[in-house]
Amino acid sequence: MNEARVPQEPVSCARCGRTADPLPVTWTCSVENGRREYFCEECARANIRAIEGRLDSSWW
Repeated sequence: MNEARVPQEPVSCARCGRTADPLPVTWTCSVENGRREYFCEECARANIRAIEGRLDSSWW
């Protein structure tokens, strides 16, 4: 079963470095190379087509 995992420590955006604690519901989570990557709302909105196309963030 897929369970949502909420990080217990502050998270930072993998693109711009913005931090948040607790994790806002507007942030996006992606698993890349076995690691969870979090993206803030602004970075996610700017790259939504690449995210929906399942491109790794290194392609953005």
